[in-house]
Amino acid sequence: MSPSIAFADPATVELGPSPIPQSWIVEGAPQARAKQLAQSADGTSMIMAWSCTAGSFTWNYAGDETVHIISGEVFVTDGDGEVRRLGPGDMAFFPAGSRSTWRIPHEVRKLAVCRHGMPRPLGTVLRVWNKLMDRATGFSARGAKADEPAVMGAAGTRVVSA
Repeated sequence: MSPSIAFADPATVELGPSPIPQSWIVEGAPQARAKQLAQSADGTSMIMAWSCTAGSFTWNYAGDETVHIISGEVFVTDGDGEVRRLGPGDMAFFPAGSRSTWRIPHEVRKLAVCRHGMPRPLGTVLRVWNKLMDRATGFSARGAKADEPAVMGAAGTRVVSA
């Protein structure tokens, strides 16, 4: 049986309380809400719908996070003090270990792809394992037949055209 495919509308899905640590709040009383929409089989990646009311806080990223703003806006201050506005349709990547300050004037809603990395040696072992499985089975662990042409995307990820 193949793994189930997750479908969701992150703009309208019902969210539950997801409090911001009090020590991270800089100004106001921002109220965050979230819902996990999907998780990888190995537990290292998940997709979240998240929203927050007006306020300002510092966010510490334990894992890599890619965000896509669905509605509202946020002003993000990075470690160098540069401020960037993110609005509907905008995307940003926050690497593990980074920190940013978010100032939300009204309310914002985002889709977040969160990934906890593994030590480089383990990642190398996983890539070798996947190549061996590709050759042994003729079917790629990354979703395509091993002999289908593919292009390499960001960070060496394999992108297969439909």
